[in-house]
Amino acid sequence: MTDSLIPAKVLSEILDRVSVGLFVLSRDARVLAANRSVEWMTGVSPEKALGAPCRDVLGRVLCGGQCSFSEEVLSCSETIVSDLTLAAENEEKRSITKVVTPVPGQNGHEGFFLVLLMDQSAFKDLIRRVRHEDKRLKLVLDNLDSGVLTVDRGGYITFFNAVAESLTGYSRSDMLGKPFAELFPSDAEKQAELLRETVADGKARSGGEGALRTAEGRLVPVKTRHTALKNEEGRIVGGLTVLSDLSLVYQLDSAIKERWTFYDMVGRDPAMQKIFSIVPVIAQSDATVLVEGSTGTGKDLLAKVIHNASARTGKPLVKVNCAALPDNLLESEMFGYVKGAFTGAERDKPGRFQEADGGSIFLDEIGDMPLSLQAKLLRVLEEKEFYPLGGRKLVHVDVRIISATNRGLSHMVHEKKFREDLFYRLNVLRLEIPALQDRPADIPLLIAHIVKRLSAVHKTGPVRISENAMEILLNHDYPGNVREMENILEHALIICQGGEVEMRHLPLYLQKDAPRIREQAPAEGQARDAVQKAERDALVEALRKHNGNRGEAAKALGMDRTTLWRKMKRHGIQF
Repeated sequence: MTDSLIPAKVLSEILDRVSVGLFVLSRDARVLAANRSVEWMTGVSPEKALGAPCRDVLGRVLCGGQCSFSEEVLSCSETIVSDLTLAAENEEKRSITKVVTPVPGQNGHEGFFLVLLMDQSAFKDLIRRVRHEDKRLKLVLDNLDSGVLTVDRGGYITFFNAVAESLTGYSRSDMLGKPFAELFPSDAEKQAELLRETVADGKARSGGEGALRTAEGRLVPVKTRHTALKNEEGRIVGGLTVLSDLSLVYQLDSAIKERWTFYDMVGRDPAMQKIFSIVPVIAQSDATVLVEGSTGTGKDLLAKVIHNASARTGKPLVKVNCAALPDNLLESEMFGYVKGAFTGAERDKPGRFQEADGGSIFLDEIGDMPLSLQAKLLRVLEEKEFYPLGGRKLVHVDVRIISATNRGLSHMVHEKKFREDLFYRLNVLRLEIPALQDRPADIPLLIAHIVKRLSAVHKTGPVRISENAMEILLNHDYPGNVREMENILEHALIICQGGEVEMRHLPLYLQKDAPRIREQAPAEGQARDAVQKAERDALVEALRKHNGNRGEAAKALGMDRTTLWRKMKRHGIQF
C-alpha cells in the first residue's frame, strides 16, 4: 500500500497550497491519509484521523452522522461529484463540493479512494450578499487566491482581480472592456457559450479544463467555473468566472510520467511563437520532421510534444542518439539482428524501429549517422521495411520519424558528408529552434517556468529569486541554452532549500561573472533600447504594409492580435 499512496501524498502537498481538502480512504473505510486543508475545513487533525474509521472522525462533520461510504463510495467505479453542507465545530456552515475518485490497486496492492473537498462558500456568499457594483466586492475579490473576472451581459470584462493579472500577465487596464473569449484561444467558443448560458438562466456551470493564453503568448492550463451575478433586485447583470491554475499539477505530471505537452513550451520571441503556432498542425500529420538547433535548445522536448499531440500518443516514442553509439553498433541497435548474425548473437534481438512500431522514433544528432547506414534509413522512410542485421526476412514497421541535429544538414550535404536524397526525405517539415542568446526576451519567462516546475518536483514550495541573483541570470550568455539554465536553477534550488534564491546559491562560475555583468550593465541597457526600437519599427512596418489591418499584421509577425495590441500600446503606436 505504501507504493500506491505515493501519488496521493504528492497530490496532498499540492492541494494544501490551493486550500483543497484531500483524504484517502481504504476499502474498509479507514482514513489512510489527510492533508492540512481537511483540518482547516473540518477541525479534525490529520494525526487524529489517521487509521481511524471514517465514520468516527469525519462522519458527523461530512455526512451528518449517517455514513454514506458503503452506499456511495464502496460500490463506485467512476468519479462521483456531490454538493454538501459542512458544519465544523464553532464555525458557520460551508458549501462544499465533494469529489470521490476510486484508485485501482497496482503490483498486488489493494486499491483506495481519493476524496477531495472544495469550498465554494466564499463565492456563493459574495454573489448572494454583495451588490455587483459595490466596491467592497472588488476589494474582496482582489484578495482571493484564485483568478476571478467578471463580465457584463455582453461578455465584456468588467473586473479582473490581482491573481488573474498574475496568472495571465495582463494588467487590469489592459483587459477591461475586452471580450472574455480572447483569453481562451483553443476553446474560446466553448467557454463563451457556457458563460452566455449561465448569464441567460442563472445556473452555475463548470467549464472544465482548458487553456488560456498569457500576455507573453504562453498557454496555461486552467479550470474554469462560471456563475451568474445578480443585483439587489435579483436581476442578472453579468457573470463571474473563477480561474484555477493547473500549471503545478501539469508540471508535476510531466516530470513523473514524462508526458510533455504544449504547456511545457515557453517563449515570446517571434521565432518561437511561429513554431508554437505550427506545431499543432505538424503533430496531426504523419510526415517526417527535422528539428535543427544548438545543443540544449530543447529539440528533444519538441519531439516529445509533437508525439504526444499526435494520433500516435498511446504508442511508444523511442529515442536513438546517433552520436552516442559506435558506428559498428548503431545498425544492430536501430534495426536489430537475428541469431547467428555475428559472434555472440545467441538469439534474435529486435531493434529500436521494431520497438517503435505504431509510434514514433526520435533520431537525435542524426548528422552523426555514418553514410553506410543512411542508405538503410532511406529505405525505411520510403518502403517502411528493412532487413535486420544478418536476416533474410523483411520486417515491416509503421513508424513516424522525427530527427534532430545541431549541425546544418544542408551544409553537410554540400560537403558530401550526408546523403542528399535522405536529407530531402527528412526535410519534409523543418523546425529551427533559435539559441537562447538570440531570444533574450524569453529568458525571464523560462526562469519563471523552470523554477515553478522544479519547485513542484523537489517539493520546496514557492521560491523567489533575489534581485542580485536575477541580474546574473538575466545577463548570462547561456552557451548551453535551456539545458544549462535548468542545471543552474536546479543547483540553486537544492542549495537554497526553498524561500529565496540569492547570488550565493548560484554555481561558482556565475558568481565570478557578477563584476563583469555590472560593468556591462550600461552597454546592455543601450542594447535593450536598440531591441525595443527594432521591435517598434517591425510593428510599424507590418501595420503599414497591411494598411493598418491588425489581424493580417499579427499573422505576418507570428503573434496573435491581443499580443500585437499590447505591443502597440506599449510603444505608443496608433493606426
